[in-house]
Amino acid sequence: MREFMRTAIISAAANGIGLAIARGLRDDGWCVLVCDQDATAIAALTASDPTIRACQCDVSDPSAVERFFDDVAEALAQEGDDGLDLLVNNAGIAGPVERLENQPLDKWRQTIDVNLNGNFYITRLAIPLLRRKAPDASIINMSSSAGLFGCPLRGPYVASKWAIIGLTKTLAMELGPGGIRVNAICPGSVEGERMDRVIRADAEARGLQVDEVEREYKQQISMRTFVTQEDIVAMVRYLVSPAGKRISGQAIAIDGHTESLSMELST
Repeated sequence: MREFMRTAIISAAANGIGLAIARGLRDDGWCVLVCDQDATAIAALTASDPTIRACQCDVSDPSAVERFFDDVAEALAQEGDDGLDLLVNNAGIAGPVERLENQPLDKWRQTIDVNLNGNFYITRLAIPLLRRKAPDASIINMSSSAGLFGCPLRGPYVASKWAIIGLTKTLAMELGPGGIRVNAICPGSVEGERMDRVIRADAEARGLQVDEVEREYKQQISMRTFVTQEDIVAMVRYLVSPAGKRISGQAIAIDGHTESLSMELST
């Protein structure tokens, strides 16, 4: 095993926040293994960043997750490593934007399958590998400011993100005696394509202009600004640093102080 090598798995990391975290850790000298269900994005990442090992995997499919961990075992063997220092459960989808009575059943199930069940499928297989690196191993689950508030029209997303915080606190209790820390990061609105899609869907559902909805979102934040991917990467770096060695079981908001996720709805 290479001296001082640290290894991380990051789900849904072929683009967006996950990729920013992967590149940040890679730049810090970590061995980074990522998965993503987007085959095109995986191919592009493999071509542009061959130092990041990337595999296609739908985290909502337990069989696919098991195959991914076969690849993880192979990668660890090639690196001369025997365990995992960090798991970042980043996979998640926005889900439909509808009142609860209008939520499509298939979209509800899909959101829960990806955002919550996918987290479970990966974590249960990662824990034995994390135990090998304890007491310095950790799990970071990506929740959301929606995991701290209610949010109209976003029922399945909100439910899944609240569940992630409950799972985080439970895992912190289960794994803490073995030296594995577990925390949740709760980003607010993060600049980028995904947030743009959410705002467009919200505007369409409520019959508003996109710029109206964006202004409304920013009015809910004390600092009146969205956060960036770099803000999230900085928190990951902090949590895996010596400064974070006593932090566990926490739901850490990175949101410019979100005051509320309420919105005006027609009756």
